[in-house]
Amino acid sequence: MSAKLRVLALVHRHLIPPDQIEEGTDITSAPWRTEYDVMSTLRGMGHEVQVLGVHDDLRDIRRAATEWKPHIAFNLLEGFDDIVIFDQNVVSHLELLKLAYTGCNPRGLLLARDKSLSKKLLAYHRISVPEFEVYRVGRPVKRPKRLAFPLMVKSLTQEASIGISQASVVDSDEKLAERVAFIHQSIGTAAIVEQYIEGRELYVSIIGNQALQALPVWELFFSNMPPDARRIATDRVKWSVKYQKKYGIDSGPAKDLTDVQAEKIQHLCKRAYRALELSGYARIDLRLDEAGHVWVLEANPNPQIARGEDFAASAEKAGISYEGVLQRIINLGLRWQPESVA
Repeated sequence: MSAKLRVLALVHRHLIPPDQIEEGTDITSAPWRTEYDVMSTLRGMGHEVQVLGVHDDLRDIRRAATEWKPHIAFNLLEGFDDIVIFDQNVVSHLELLKLAYTGCNPRGLLLARDKSLSKKLLAYHRISVPEFEVYRVGRPVKRPKRLAFPLMVKSLTQEASIGISQASVVDSDEKLAERVAFIHQSIGTAAIVEQYIEGRELYVSIIGNQALQALPVWELFFSNMPPDARRIATDRVKWSVKYQKKYGIDSGPAKDLTDVQAEKIQHLCKRAYRALELSGYARIDLRLDEAGHVWVLEANPNPQIARGEDFAASAEKAGISYEGVLQRIINLGLRWQPESVA
């Protein structure tokens, strides 16, 4: 039996879940679903959980850490003050407070968040990534010859498929310029344009600090998509239950992979995890092309961990209960030590 801990749950201020919900209530589409699943499960395991809604004031975290003296902060923040790249700064603050925390360390968050930087690091470690180019706001959109159509256009730093739709895959310089402008204007970030890889959408969840466990290879299935539609994880594919039902979109264990193929993919994802200096837990997003070649698209530290979603479902497939996943994430956070100078 694990020791009972004081857990400070850091959540976005607008995602504080209710303390109680009526039995039988469907919270699948509730914006605070992950927060509720994590906190209610931890309480059910006997841990004492205090919820802190965070927006733009670090003093609240310092106050809670000083007065309540939690053993660990369960970090469910995906930014700070509505700026996603500030997530690493919150974790750095926790390290300065000498408060243990769950999930990825600041350097891993920084390296994985910038998709161009992560691709350069992965390529250095001889991990296949699509060719790419970055277009900053205010810079001309000139396509280098090495980038052949079709191309995928997305935000350089945003996650969760924000800004991704069928229109994100372009096949002309005119469409390329239009989509880059869309990212600049609607998302407000630089755009990354990369070679579009036709193939299967695979995910591998990893858990660990030094010793890593790769969970079973997962796949995103597109059962009823129109023949001319791209099989990509758009915003609606990820978040619209209605859209998912209409087009038969589901995820589950990858089909028709031999044990050898699965092991090679899992090993590749461990290499990517280490190359980007990740810790805690993460999900690696991949494409498997028709020739059987695996491409790493990006790494997502601190991915969605709601009960029954991809991370938890793949853990269950590996024989790890939801309670077991959360406890392991906490144990990894308690063991993580920032590098110190002797």
